[in-house]
Amino acid sequence: MIFHIDMDSFYSSVEVAADPKLKGLPVVVGSDPLQGVGRGVVSTCSYEAREFGIKSAMAISKAYHLCPEAVYLRVNMPLYKKVSNSIMELLRNYSSKFQQVSVDEAYLDVSYIVSGFDEAKKLAMQIKKDVFQKEGITCSVGIGPNKSIAKIASDFQKPDGLTIVSPENVRSFLYPLDVSRISGIGKKTSVMLGQMGIRTIGELAIHNVQDLREKFGKFGLVMHQLANGVDGRKVQESGEIKSISKEDTFDKDTSDMEYLESVVDTLSEHVHTSLSKKKYLFKTVTIKVRLEDFTTYTRAKTLAAHSDDLVTIRKTAKGLLQEFNGKNKLRLLGVGVTKLDKLDERQTRLSDFF
Repeated sequence: MIFHIDMDSFYSSVEVAADPKLKGLPVVVGSDPLQGVGRGVVSTCSYEAREFGIKSAMAISKAYHLCPEAVYLRVNMPLYKKVSNSIMELLRNYSSKFQQVSVDEAYLDVSYIVSGFDEAKKLAMQIKKDVFQKEGITCSVGIGPNKSIAKIASDFQKPDGLTIVSPENVRSFLYPLDVSRISGIGKKTSVMLGQMGIRTIGELAIHNVQDLREKFGKFGLVMHQLANGVDGRKVQESGEIKSISKEDTFDKDTSDMEYLESVVDTLSEHVHTSLSKKKYLFKTVTIKVRLEDFTTYTRAKTLAAHSDDLVTIRKTAKGLLQEFNGKNKLRLLGVGVTKLDKLDERQTRLSDFF
């Protein structure tokens, strides 16, 4: 089960959160309109501005003529990156299978966290609540069996939306939609498909795949698969490994500390095995705790020096867990290590002495 989480009108929403006096006003973020003669485009705009016909990528001069009374702001990327980093850090707490795809959107694979769509809805509502409480902006969440469907779903009820597409409802959800809803199908491709008599996703799904391959090459096959709800891409971050973690979602919520400490032992072993295989040292040990109401906490402790010691992971994680002793029942517990350093084969490891 995949979540696609998309911030609503991100740049303008961040500006409104930073200056509440802008709430309810048409806010346009982009180039300086210079009273209608400016060059450049609209980066994004508030939903109030969209009511005047303004939209992203529109010429800023046209936006000004549509709504000269709007509040026009220049792009403040340092502010947006700061808020984005804060939100992405929050989202990472919900699943180790996380993928940020832009400054304002990310995927989460929650297949091993929730047992059904009712729990998925509760988790999505908690995420939306946490994002708003932390940064004062709303987000829309799409839930589906794969990344493509989740992304389409997140755009379905904006702003502040939540759309769930179960496997049995994939066709009824996708087929009536315009083909442009599929990521990667832009204006030019939409026109070419229209010339073939294909305007809806349903029409694309039943079209002869060989015709599509002849017209669009490999992308013709990809489009056909996506139209039929097939997307095998995994949720994963690319590039250098920043952390290694392992989580366990319990069949039954528990506050039994003896049991929880045994879980820490098992999770620590998994983390240590992965750490050894990938040849990394760690400096910070983390735990993640999710309570029965889906409230999620992370705690961390940084060591004086890098280590590869299993006992250190176990002992530190158990120490961090004590904060939650005697509190609400836990539904999930995770152990991880961060601040990684690649182990040089010429280095002598601490564990080599024991």
